[in-house]
Amino acid sequence: MSFDGLFTRAMTKELKDEVMNGRINKVHQPYKNEIIMIVRANGKNHKLLLSAHPSYSRVQITKEDYENPSVPPMFCMLLRKHLEGYIIEDIKQSALDRMIVFEVKGRNEIGDVSYKQLIIEIMGRHSNIILVDKGRNMILDSIKHISPSMNTHRTVLPGHEYVMPPQQDKRNPLEATSEDVLKALDFNAGKLDKQIVQSFAGISPLFAKEVTHHAGLGKQSEIARSFLDLVKKAKENQVSPTLIMGEKEIFYWTALEHVEGEKLAFTSLSELLDRFFYQKAARDRVKQQGNDLERFIRNERDKNVNKIEKLKQTLKDAEQADRFQLLGELLTSNLYAVERGMTEVSVVNYYDEDGGSITIPLNPQKSPSENAQLYFSRYQKAKNAVEIVNEQIEKAKEEIIYLERLLQQLESASTKDVEEIREELEEEGYLRARKQTKKKKTNGKPVLESYTSSEGTQILVGKNNKQNDYLTNKAAGRDDIWLHTKDIPGSHVVIKSNDPSEQTIKEAANIAAYFSKARESSSVPVDFTAVRQVKKPKGAKPGFVIYEGQQTVYVTPDLDLVRSLKD
Repeated sequence: MSFDGLFTRAMTKELKDEVMNGRINKVHQPYKNEIIMIVRANGKNHKLLLSAHPSYSRVQITKEDYENPSVPPMFCMLLRKHLEGYIIEDIKQSALDRMIVFEVKGRNEIGDVSYKQLIIEIMGRHSNIILVDKGRNMILDSIKHISPSMNTHRTVLPGHEYVMPPQQDKRNPLEATSEDVLKALDFNAGKLDKQIVQSFAGISPLFAKEVTHHAGLGKQSEIARSFLDLVKKAKENQVSPTLIMGEKEIFYWTALEHVEGEKLAFTSLSELLDRFFYQKAARDRVKQQGNDLERFIRNERDKNVNKIEKLKQTLKDAEQADRFQLLGELLTSNLYAVERGMTEVSVVNYYDEDGGSITIPLNPQKSPSENAQLYFSRYQKAKNAVEIVNEQIEKAKEEIIYLERLLQQLESASTKDVEEIREELEEEGYLRARKQTKKKKTNGKPVLESYTSSEGTQILVGKNNKQNDYLTNKAAGRDDIWLHTKDIPGSHVVIKSNDPSEQTIKEAANIAAYFSKARESSSVPVDFTAVRQVKKPKGAKPGFVIYEGQQTVYVTPDLDLVRSLKD
């Protein structure tokens, strides 16, 4: 639990420094559980993110872009009515709970001064954003409604009194003394880190393990001293936002020595959260939105894999074609020795260097010539089957490559990209066109992601096949440089220059590797060549091209580099 009470305390202080006394100019609700408020403070606009996402709940100032729906949700409309134009008078934390309260002041629709509270409860799947009329302590609305049947402690519905979440009877670590720490812990019971979490408010297992790590195997007084030293850093706001990249990524308001891994320092908690949550919530939303699509594509891929196995068995059976031809020719040469009613005949195999004999099975109801003709028919059928089966195997392999490419694209897709992938599958006949998409005009150009190299050169990226085709065949100039991971599904990338520097090529290659199936790999091969060397074969699947004259560069995908180059 990285976003604990102490992290919330530090974030509250950061928000006070940035947006205190600021005016709320705009309110957006880009997604179901997230609110964006544009706050004008200290001479500039700040994008304040309030998230009640069950896995990624948080409050921060963000620099990331969010897509707003064409029609704002009802909760967003209510926030606009009650908050736009209001001044943030105070930002405070409730005790050491994971709750941040924005105290705002403004004038209502009839011109009277009005005081509201916007309360963000950061509690995992129980997270919520609640707007309260401060004077009456009445809930105006919340992003999640909680009925009495769902929670016996409190009801979170419009018109009800706002009741705080259940309070835990724990000590305040900011007021603790060495004696308090020693009294709270049973040194004979073991698991001191868990005892610290259970005894003191606002403390996560990460903090508690850091305490015991610093204390080592020292005396009881060492545990108390270590605890108070870390609490002092929090109390005096000595924050050093750190991202630790070990077995899994962990963030905290201070560097954690007990966690192994590469440590990245950030100048602010918000910058740290932008880095940690970069695309995580988006991936979760895309997974929910495109879950049925991903399942369909995987099923289609698996069908083609099974189809190839069956076709290979058919091919194995067809390998007897040469034997059928041999039996037909030997039987034709020995018709004089065959009579109707015979079930088999032994003849000399004159194709055998040793001159051995071979037994030919016969249909007793057919004449000798009809038996011979039957073998020739089976030979021709098997021969034709080999050609057809080989064609079908190649076609199934192409289908698998295409479907694998779609699965890779879903991994890095935005919600808009998912819809374009769905439209593509409808156009290709994999999915039945939905009624609304039949009437939808698709004359608009695909929107490409844009990056700028460290030397100022524009780099464009296609995130799905529609974008890839548009980028390579229309948006790119003939002498621009085109990149793609070598023999690995991935995005088309174009450098808008006919003579980019080696540094720009490496940065573009890093983007190509990041938006590919090899994102988690190292030393990924990326081919690059002029756009004029890239061709789309007639009848090829969307996004498929062939190219020549390429050179190859090897890069290791770097998320931080990709983020730094994003426009």
